[in-house]
Amino acid sequence: MSDQRGVAIVRWPGRFPSAEGGPAALLAAYHLSTEAEKGAAVAGVDELPERYRAEVSDPRSVFVDDVVLVAMSGDTAVGCLVVTAPADGRSEIKRLWTDPAFRGRGVASGLLDAALARASEDGVVTVRLSVWRWRTEAVALYERFGFTVTESWDARDQLVCMERAV
Repeated sequence: MSDQRGVAIVRWPGRFPSAEGGPAALLAAYHLSTEAEKGAAVAGVDELPERYRAEVSDPRSVFVDDVVLVAMSGDTAVGCLVVTAPADGRSEIKRLWTDPAFRGRGVASGLLDAALARASEDGVVTVRLSVWRWRTEAVALYERFGFTVTESWDARDQLVCMERAV
């Protein structure tokens, strides 16, 4: 799909034989980190809330109608992002995660570029996302991409809702 400083952004499942070869480990890291940041650290994937365990164990089924993008450095998955199926001219970006060892190399920007291009191809008018307030680097990244804070559609405390036109 695209190449960002030696990292290719591809649609999953594509060339991947299994979830383990793609987003599963990245989704696990994302959810475990998020739970810890919320003050609800868990020892492993088996202790995550059911809906998050399902994403890790069977992303193909959970995201069957969505587009899953994976950033690859060689044969290693180093980032992921989910773009939900369009509904009423809108899609949502979810689960943006970059392996900490690959941060600062444009992986997240490459994933966002690819997600916005995909949304445009699908005729999406508005893309939205939610991000935890304490993830200031992510909030700044989204703002650089033209996302602005909007009225919340999710009542969880500390969650910032953002959107932008495609």
